[in-house]
This record gives sequence, structure tokens and C-alpha cells, in this order.
Amino acid sequence: MADKEDGGGSDTGVKLETRPKTKKPPLYKVLILNDDYTPMEFVVHVLERFFGMSHAQAFELMLTVHKKGLAVVGVFSFEIAETKVAQVMDFAQRHQHPLQCTMEKE
Repeated sequence: MADKEDGGGSDTGVKLETRPKTKKPPLYKVLILNDDYTPMEFVVHVLERFFGMSHAQAFELMLTVHKKGLAVVGVFSFEIAETKVAQVMDFAQRHQHPLQCTMEKE
């Protein structure tokens, strides 16, 4: 009797073994790129508006973009990263700034 119960237990074990095989969807880094024309204040505004940063956080990250040429502004699922990039690019174009925002797999 005990053997049959153990057999049932190993069946459960087989089912549990298949669970870890499901991979989490890959994450994507959203990057802001530096240019010589977009005002620093506009970049700060974009970071506050689309990435929910405080003014201080946005200002620090804008300085990183300015000094290093680019910075990661967030890590998201593909759909969210794609939406954020589109929102930033559209917003920059509407305000006639050449600000570039891209995404890459983490």
C-alpha cells in the first residue's frame, strides 16, 4: 500500500518538475541617448512624466545621460518598453526635439 502512495507522490513530483521549465519573459532596458540639441529641462520632464521619477531622480539621470552619452531609465517587459519608447519619441517629435529613446534586451 505504501508503495502505491509513493508512486502517486512521484507523479506529483513529475508535474512539479515541469513548472520551472516555463521561462519568464525577457526584460528590456529602455535607454535615453544624449544629443547636443535637446534641452536638459526637457529630458528631466520626460523622465518625470513617462518614468515616474521624482525631480531629483530625473535630474541625476539626465546628468548621467549628458556625461556618459546614454543611460538606462528602466527595465520592463517587451510591450511596456516598446510603449515607453514610442511615447517618448512621439513626445519629443511633437516638441521638435531630436531626443532618442531605444530599447534592448537585458
